[in-house]
Amino acid sequence: MKKILLASAGLFALSALAPASAADLAARPYTKAPVAPIATYNWSGFYIGINGGGASSRNCWDLNAVLGAAIPVVAEGCHNATGGVVGGQVGYRWQSTNWVFGLEAQGDWANLKGSNASPLAAFAPIVNQTRIDAIGLFTGQVGYAWNNVLWYVKGGAAVTHAKYDGLFGGAVFDSASETRWGGAVGTGLEFGFAPNWSVAVEYNHLFMGGRNINFTVLGINDRTDRIKQDVDMGTVRLNYTFGGPAVARY
Repeated sequence: MKKILLASAGLFALSALAPASAADLAARPYTKAPVAPIATYNWSGFYIGINGGGASSRNCWDLNAVLGAAIPVVAEGCHNATGGVVGGQVGYRWQSTNWVFGLEAQGDWANLKGSNASPLAAFAPIVNQTRIDAIGLFTGQVGYAWNNVLWYVKGGAAVTHAKYDGLFGGAVFDSASETRWGGAVGTGLEFGFAPNWSVAVEYNHLFMGGRNINFTVLGINDRTDRIKQDVDMGTVRLNYTFGGPAVARY
């Protein structure tokens, strides 16, 4: 009986000490989870790309000379030369905080065509026709980036190559061609959808001014028209930027 009492007292003492021993154990230290880096898009670097879309050129003709002799100006009317464009671009951008600056050269094959009947058609079935087969742009850019979204404006020089035909009864009777320089302004919105790759939509207006164009038939200058030209162009662009556009920020 004495042994049973001693064993019971020992068990009671151990049970009383157990909670105190557990309380004396040190708490598990708290470790803060590491902060995951946030990927930001960097627009800096050389890039190359392709583009395609459509354009419309407004052309107004004013006859001011016949066989080299000046005459009172005769307005021959205006027409829109419309069609598709496809080409490529190459450039370089550098980014400072959210601001993006760049330089770019773009060249496009074009198939813009349009015509109108001349007022001289009262005497003969004369139609004036414009065909633009090439467009080039040499521009600077300023933009603002929201991570992988870039809005930009651009401006600089533009060049077009055009062919002009006078049609009589549907057949060409005189013609001329020229390479014309002017100015360009535009804007675009570009989206970086993968490392190095971006897609954009862009609009440009070309101010090509007016020039005297000498038409010839069988090598003889038969008339001179002052032709005023403007171009509106909208394209979708795909660019590849060399380097690593994704940068980790903590």
